[in-house]
Amino acid sequence: MKQITLYDTTLRDGNQAEDVNLSLEDKLKVALKLDEFGLHYIEGGWPGASPIDTGFFQEIAAYDLKNSTMVAFGSTHHPGNTARTDKNLKALVASKAKAAAIVGKSWEVHVHEALRVTSERYLEVAADSVAFLKQSVKEVFFDAEHFFDGMADKPDYALAVLGKAHEAGADVLVLCDTNGGALPQDVAMAVKQARKALPGAVLGIHTHNDCGMAIATALAGVEAGCAMVQGTINGVGERTGNADLIALIPVLELKSKGAYRCLPEGRLSMLRAVSNYVAEVANMAPFSRQPFVGRSAFAHKGGVHVSAVNRKSSLYEHIDPASVGNEQRILLTELAGRSNIVSMARRFGFHLDKDEPVVKGLLAELKEKSAMGYDYAAAEASVELLLLRKLGRRGVRDFFKLLQFQVLETKRLAEGVPLSEATVHLEVEGAMEHTAAYGQGPVNALDNALRKALYGFYPQLNEMRLVDFKVRVLTGADQNKGTGSLVRVLIESADQTNKWVTVGVSFNIIEASWQALIDSITYKLYKDENVKRGRALED
Repeated sequence: MKQITLYDTTLRDGNQAEDVNLSLEDKLKVALKLDEFGLHYIEGGWPGASPIDTGFFQEIAAYDLKNSTMVAFGSTHHPGNTARTDKNLKALVASKAKAAAIVGKSWEVHVHEALRVTSERYLEVAADSVAFLKQSVKEVFFDAEHFFDGMADKPDYALAVLGKAHEAGADVLVLCDTNGGALPQDVAMAVKQARKALPGAVLGIHTHNDCGMAIATALAGVEAGCAMVQGTINGVGERTGNADLIALIPVLELKSKGAYRCLPEGRLSMLRAVSNYVAEVANMAPFSRQPFVGRSAFAHKGGVHVSAVNRKSSLYEHIDPASVGNEQRILLTELAGRSNIVSMARRFGFHLDKDEPVVKGLLAELKEKSAMGYDYAAAEASVELLLLRKLGRRGVRDFFKLLQFQVLETKRLAEGVPLSEATVHLEVEGAMEHTAAYGQGPVNALDNALRKALYGFYPQLNEMRLVDFKVRVLTGADQNKGTGSLVRVLIESADQTNKWVTVGVSFNIIEASWQALIDSITYKLYKDENVKRGRALED
């Protein structure tokens, strides 16, 4: 089994993505999470390039990292300077990072056009830069920028740059597909040429995703002999991003038939949690169809698929979801079969036969509602309530009963702000509650009035909050009615420990919102009562 060194550049290359802007605090949080995950190297940024990057290395020095080595990133020295007088190289040393990575040109056209120096002069620059850093920094990595383009154009020069960096003491020569245009076979061939030219060198691979092949080209590099893989969490990075370590790590560990080891023992199951954590810190919504860790990665919708995975999960799942911290999900949609119902019921402790009348009835109701526009694949809390009510599950009850609600919208002047007021009349635990509230729009007013009526009975609703609110017009063949069309409302809610999504459908947006809203509150109360009941049984 070959150990593959994992090098994360989320904090530097990933932070260069168009929609990623990590603060100093964000970078510290991510670095500590990646250290816990067990990555070998974490590239923290370019000291001297920005106050955040400079401050990061000052702050991270106070932490005792258990698994990872921090790497400071920079470039070879300016051709007009010497290595000793170059501010960039001196900033790398001043960062006190235990490792440094410098990017250097390996495509001769860049040397001539971008740097405007001779080929011979740049060979000196590359060697001097590495040699200077090796005097003060324990490990030095040389990132050969545009290496594969250089090999396609002037391979002798690309290999000569690598040779100079190696002679000067570079610990790893990282071969970079900077433009993301190389194909797997091109990468494999170039890596083999580099190994042949420099048999004693340790090689790494750094790929970009411009052709949608960053994982494939990184894997080709590893299979051809690279011992280090560089990438980012969730594949964020310049343009279309870098190789996604979240996908590449399980490919290496689970698909190589034991050929490669990346993470410390037992850490692979953290994969989904790490992916979601970094996405949250970066203020990015997790990608539901992301391989291995996405919410949909092991979701089954078609009845034939569900019937098969109920017998043997590997029939439609390439790995055990739990091995990467994920889980199997059975969806109830218009494509569902009775196996979907049986499988989901099993999650809640009901062991049903698919030929039972209740299963057939629930499937018919589900298909009818799905045809109306209820998106139960996205609103699992609503479908759980639907299923449990149909099956008579204890704990799913009417926590409150609507007698009447009214919403008033008032706008007096053209430039004025509309005033929203809602009134609700409920029966709650046998008592009558009649409340009113203002809000930022009709749905907020309705929510405020509803909560006002319920807080005295269910104070735990104070910890419940709205996370997202989505409205979609349903324009089926018989629904092209303009503003009179059916609409679907999805509400995502959360408390201190969980998130859940509920759905409502109506031609009236307030009614659709009300349906989703009451499902959301009912789900919260149902879950809380279940927790209390479980604690009581333990006592």
